Amino acid sequence: MAVAEFATPNSNPVHFDVSYPDHLSRLLIFVKWLLAIPHLVILYALMLVASVIQFIAFFAILFTGKFPEGMFKFVVGAQRWQYNVSAYVLLLRDEYPPFSVDPGQYAVVYDVDYPDRLNRWLIFIKWLLILPNALVYLLFAIAWYFVGIIAWFAILFTGKYPESLFNFTVRIMRWGARMNAYSNLMTDVYPPFGLQP
Repeated sequence: MAVAEFATPNSNPVHFDVSYPDHLSRLLIFVKWLLAIPHLVILYALMLVASVIQFIAFFAILFTGKFPEGMFKFVVGAQRWQYNVSAYVLLLRDEYPPFSVDPGQYAVVYDVDYPDRLNRWLIFIKWLLILPNALVYLLFAIAWYFVGIIAWFAILFTGKYPESLFNFTVRIMRWGARMNAYSNLMTDVYPPFGLQP
C-alpha cells in the first residue's frame, strides 16, 4: 500500500453533509447551547469510550492491518451523534438531534466507508502528516468564527441562515470530519486541503 493515498473528487471515504433549512427559529438561537447539555454529557462519555477503542485499534491495525469492524462502527456512530449535535448548536438545524448513533435519524449525513486494509506503518506518522492540513484549516476556522457571528444576527433578523455562509460552514465541518477520520486511523486517504465537496 502506498504511503499516501489521495481522494479524487467525490471519492473520499468520509461523507458529510447537512440539509439546508428553509427557515430557522429566531428564538432558539439564544438557548440551543443550553438545550444541548444532555447530549454533551452523553457525548463526553461516548468520546471517552471511542478514545479507548481507537487506542485498541492502533494495535489491531499494527498487527492485522484492520480496524476491527464493530469498533469502527461504534466510533463512526459516536462521531455521527457528535456531528448531529454540532449542527444543532452551530445553528444549522432547528430539529432537536436524536439520542442515537444510527444513520438517517437527522438532517446531517455522516458516514465513513469501512476500509478493507489500513497501512500498518502509517499509524505512526498520521499525526505528523496531518499537521500542514490542520494549520491551513485553522486559518479557515478563524474566518468560520466570524461567519458564525454574522449568521447568528442574520437568523435573528431574517429567520434564515444565509445560504452561502451555510455552505461555507458545512464545507468547513466536512473538512474537519475528514481530518478527524484520517488522524483517528479510520482511513488512509489523506484529506484534501480546502473546502472540497
